Formats: sequence, C-alpha cells, structure tokens
Amino acid sequence: MLTLWQWAVIAALAMGVLVWGLIFWTITFHRRKGNNDTTPRPADEEFPRQTGYNVPLELAYTAVPFVLIAVLFYFTVVTQTKVEKMEDNPAVVVDVTAFQWNWKFGYNSVRAADGQQLVDSSEAKKGEPFALNIPEYYEHEGERKQLPGPAGGRDQKIRDYLTFNDIEVLGTSSEIPILLLPTGTRVEFNLASADVVHSFWVPEFLFKRDTFPFPEQNHQNPKFQISEIEREGAFVGRCAEMCGTYHSMMNFEVRAVSPAVFDAYIQWRKDNPTAGNAEALTAVCQEPQSVVTAPFNSRRVSTTDLPDNLGDANNTSTIGKGCKPAEGVNLS
Repeated sequence: MLTLWQWAVIAALAMGVLVWGLIFWTITFHRRKGNNDTTPRPADEEFPRQTGYNVPLELAYTAVPFVLIAVLFYFTVVTQTKVEKMEDNPAVVVDVTAFQWNWKFGYNSVRAADGQQLVDSSEAKKGEPFALNIPEYYEHEGERKQLPGPAGGRDQKIRDYLTFNDIEVLGTSSEIPILLLPTGTRVEFNLASADVVHSFWVPEFLFKRDTFPFPEQNHQNPKFQISEIEREGAFVGRCAEMCGTYHSMMNFEVRAVSPAVFDAYIQWRKDNPTAGNAEALTAVCQEPQSVVTAPFNSRRVSTTDLPDNLGDANNTSTIGKGCKPAEGVNLS
C-alpha cells in the first residue's frame, strides 16, 4: 500500500508539473501584447486563434486521463487483492469485540512456533453475552417476576455472533487493553461489535476496517489478516468511527514481541486462568501497562495523573530493569 501511494503521488506531481508548465508557458508567451497605438486593431488580431473545437486535441484530453486512471486502477486492484488475501490456518486468530467504549480481545486459535497448538478454536463459545448477569426481579400483583434484561431479553438471542474465549484481554475505564502478538507471524482478526458501529484501526498496519454489529445481516466480511508484524514494539490502536461520548478515548495497544515471548505468555495464561493481563505481562517481563497512549488519557478517571511518557514504545521488555521471568517461563 505504501508503494502504491508513493507512486500515485509521484504520478500526480508529474502531471501537476506538466499542467503548471503549460499554464506558465501560456501566460508568459501568449499574453496580450500592449497597444499604444490610437489606431484600432484588425478584427483577426483582437483574439488569438481559437482551438475550442480542435477534435484531435480534445480526443487526446480524453484518452490520456483515461489511460492514467486505468493504470492507477490496475495497480489498486493488485494491491487490494494482496492486502485482503486470506490464507488457511493462520498461526494466530484473534476475536475482536468492540463496545461502547472499549475493546475485548480473545485468543481464538494459537499455534506455537514449534507447531504445538496452544489454543484451539473449538474452545471458543458463541453468544449469550448476558449469561453472567445477576438476575433482577420485581413484584407485580403480588407475584415475583424476573426482569427480562436488555431489549426485553432479545439481546441474549440475537447477539449470538459474539465470541467468548478462555484467554481474553478486557479493556476498562481504568485499564487500556494490550493485545500481545508475535512478530513474523500471520495473524487473523475476526471483528464484531456489541452495540454500534466501531472501527478497528492500527495506523502502522496502514489498514482499518469497520466493526459492525450483526455482520451477517450487514453483509460484511468481518475477517482480515496481516501477513506479519515486522518488528517488536508497541503500536497504538484506535476506534476510527464516531461511536459516542468516549469515542476519542477508545484506544488500545498492539504489543509485538518475539514468538518465544508470545508462546510463553499464552502458556502462562493457560496455567493461570484467574490472573489478569497485567500479571501475565509481568510474568514474561513486559511492561504491564500501555506505553503508547500518552498524552491521550484513555483511562477516563479524573484523578489519574498521566505522565508525558509512559515508556519506550520500541523496547517494552523489562529484563533490563531487573525483571526475572516467572517460575517455569522460558523466554528463549
């Protein structure tokens, strides 16, 4: 995509230089000459020769832009086909759930660098987003009845496209979600929204896709893949679709680490299912909090004093700060 945009800009500049050159050549060498004579000019000298009905020139003006557009269209289709390419059995599959106003990331399928299946997609569960809600009751004509829940109880059935995983990262109003991913690995994202339209956007991916509720009814393909993340580091992610009051604070972080660190993280989370994401990151000697959202305070807590610099986005490892991996964790 970057190459496409670079050459498109070069072509636009070349066309601009040509047009600017013709304009300045015309106004410089074909401007009306001064007339200090009192004698009126002949009629054939009053206006320059008109070319408004020059058929060959008008055909050229039509054909040349058509060729330019056709060439640009060709390379756009080639790039789009490559960018949207989907391969079978990617090493990592992430279920992304957007909601007002945060994110939930679930590891649907993870295959380690040595080929071992750490997380299997068969373990994921669909639907029942309100299954864990505590039932509420009311009295009606002396009879105790259960409140039906959101949308009269219909949400429980109609939002059956949402996915729930054993290993998840949940963003809150006080914690920015960190999605840990391995470098040099194909990753698939499966997008869904629990309420309104959001948009999953990591600027360094040079790609974003809207996150719809009811993707099937909206005729949307919610899946896309990235071929690899080329380097380790932290990258800010944002919602790129106006979704309500706290839209501007709906940030997340993609944390790219080596495959060895990622595999150790997934294994530790499997071995410690009740531990939080910050604890898991600490166990593999990674910064436990987001380092790329400053100066944007996404925590939405008025008492939070956010520093100007939360950490080094290019080096999120804490081994150099004296961290020792948790017992049983191998980062090599």
